[in-house]
Amino acid sequence: MGSPSAPDRGQDRAPGRAAALLQAGWVRPLILLLIIIALWDLAIRVFHLPPYQVPAPRDVIVTLWRDGPELLSQAVPTTVATVLGFLLSAAIGIPMAMLIAGSRTVEAYLYPLLVFSQSIPKVAIAPLFVVWFGFGLEPKVISAFLLGFFPVVVSAVQGFKSLDPDTLDLARAMAASRWQIFRMVGLPAAMPAIFSGLKVSVTLAVVGAVVGEFVGANSGIGFVLQRSIGNFELPTMFAALVILAVLGVVLFWLVDLVERLVIPWHASRRRDLVLAA
Repeated sequence: MGSPSAPDRGQDRAPGRAAALLQAGWVRPLILLLIIIALWDLAIRVFHLPPYQVPAPRDVIVTLWRDGPELLSQAVPTTVATVLGFLLSAAIGIPMAMLIAGSRTVEAYLYPLLVFSQSIPKVAIAPLFVVWFGFGLEPKVISAFLLGFFPVVVSAVQGFKSLDPDTLDLARAMAASRWQIFRMVGLPAAMPAIFSGLKVSVTLAVVGAVVGEFVGANSGIGFVLQRSIGNFELPTMFAALVILAVLGVVLFWLVDLVERLVIPWHASRRRDLVLAA
């Protein structure tokens, strides 16, 4: 039998290329997003929703194209407040989690207060930050910090408390100091849980920065949202929400990238390598 011709080989490779394309991490979310946009447009047409209630996807896309540079410039202060609040939550939350996990006394005093603090709506206390710190960057950073702080603490505490007792006994039997045990055993074992909390924290920090902009700011995406709602400019409001969603995705991806670099040995990362292979 003769070998397959060049067109046949090309046809054989086409399904393989399509399957490989579908395995790409960005293709499936893009397909789902396109389906949601199509359903959104279909719902407007079927139920005859007026533009002052729900804008059409085309209007939002046109607004993004027309006002994109302005929206991106407004996203800069929101991004700065988000990143600073997130870094502050990580810098304070991880050491506090170490104290809580390492001392029953500290946990008994501090942990219930942290849980209690989460029942206070941040929108209700955000105006206080404006009174105390004025109309500037500080209220937005503090608001982002408060929303992103708790997930870091909870996840890190869980990670530090989930250490393998046999590994700890082995390290003690080898006469390792407390610092060596923490550096070689405790911290590496807790890193997956810490990064899980950081991923949640960075997305909540975006929300916190916007809350801070709602109550006291003359720039930022939160300011654009508040102004758009007041003027019933729904396409602009939806376009600002798209910018916020993209910001959250980018920051989440950056934290995930750092996690890949810091703990490439973790089981979830090995699974990613196997799937890629």
